[in-house]
Amino acid sequence: MELIDPKSDSRAFRAALGSFATGVTVVTAAGPDGPFGITANSFASVSLDPPLVLWSPAKDSRRYELFSTAETYAIHVLGGHQQKVCDAFTQSADAFDDVDWEESADGVPLIHGCLAVFECRRVAAHDAGDHLIIVGQVERAARRDGLPLLFQGGRFVSFKG
Repeated sequence: MELIDPKSDSRAFRAALGSFATGVTVVTAAGPDGPFGITANSFASVSLDPPLVLWSPAKDSRRYELFSTAETYAIHVLGGHQQKVCDAFTQSADAFDDVDWEESADGVPLIHGCLAVFECRRVAAHDAGDHLIIVGQVERAARRDGLPLLFQGGRFVSFKG
């Protein structure tokens, strides 16, 4: 095992973090110019009572300002069959043309075919270095069975079903 100093070798630190496989999500919200979204793997459950989840947009993201001020948003857990959805929102905030979606009662875009969707209302935001931790109370959730889209070591990985 290679010992690294995370303060002086950010590249090696990032590679070490990449050893942890994460699920892939797309976070969506409604903005003044229409719906927008971003691919994120910084998603975690926080609490069951009340139902809270978090995600963390990077401050250097072109979409940071949109998400740092969004009061309502949805987090979509992508299935293994949805890598194209992931790629679309990695490239563009307005990748909705090639995605099957509908608007929620709150006007938030909801992507169809995901393993889970969490409709959230922001309850807290915490500065965290080069990211912002956004905590949301889950107002509504939906789920279905399936295998997740995973990311590890700079590549997509999957389970054999």
